[in-house]
Amino acid sequence: MFIWNWTRHRQFAKKGYQVIAGARRPELMDDLITHGIKTVKLDVTSVDDVQSLKDLIETEYDGKVKYLFNNAGQSCQSPGAEVTDDQMVKCFEVNVYGCIRLTRELMEFIIKTKGTIGFTGSIAGISHFPFLSVYSASKAAIHAYANSLAFELEPSGVKVINVVTGAVATGISDDTPLPPDSRYQAEGIKEVLEKREEMINSDSMSPKDYGLSVIRDFENSKLGVVDYYEGKSAGLVRAMVCLPRFLMKQILVPTFGIGKLWGTLEKKYSEA
Repeated sequence: MFIWNWTRHRQFAKKGYQVIAGARRPELMDDLITHGIKTVKLDVTSVDDVQSLKDLIETEYDGKVKYLFNNAGQSCQSPGAEVTDDQMVKCFEVNVYGCIRLTRELMEFIIKTKGTIGFTGSIAGISHFPFLSVYSASKAAIHAYANSLAFELEPSGVKVINVVTGAVATGISDDTPLPPDSRYQAEGIKEVLEKREEMINSDSMSPKDYGLSVIRDFENSKLGVVDYYEGKSAGLVRAMVCLPRFLMKQILVPTFGIGKLWGTLEKKYSEA
């Protein structure tokens, strides 16, 4: 089992699982060793790192994996029409390609145990959040991959779960500012960014509670049941996606505080 958030590593270990924790900087995980957790250098964008992990499992763990949790993530808070190539590539390399690569390389180990493969999805992948279009696209891609993969693996007895995640108080965010020449540097943008920060930090699910929920999702996983909704607002967004887009817009505009900015931009372009 390989997961990225260190709180969740400990929770899995407390339940008696042998845990391998992978991160780009393993020295930051030294405290996990005291919990009996194996730590390894693992950058999911690195073919060499993935191969080293594969070799380790073959030699020290009898080539068997019960749970694989693809939980590495890269945020990308940028307007869709202004995203840089570097932002775009980093986002998809981690959120999509890295997950697919790790899953492919460890597949035979999971088939041996008829285990479960998990992915960290996001409510951003099923809804319309401003300035998250590329991140949302990456999560939508992994949602589609997980659901199709579940069909392909069902004959082998391997389960696939996609944890569609709402707000969790992990402290992880992308504070990359808008470029000075952004078309969105206009009256109202301050309110949008403040509202987004408020939504991220207010009344989010604790990492501990989220981790325990994810453990239950793995342990209760069933063939053919893929999407699990965890974290603040995940269930609400799940219900909202059934609404027509014009109703979604009426909800999202005040939720993200974008009315003032949209008014400024509409006036700007009408006078152009």
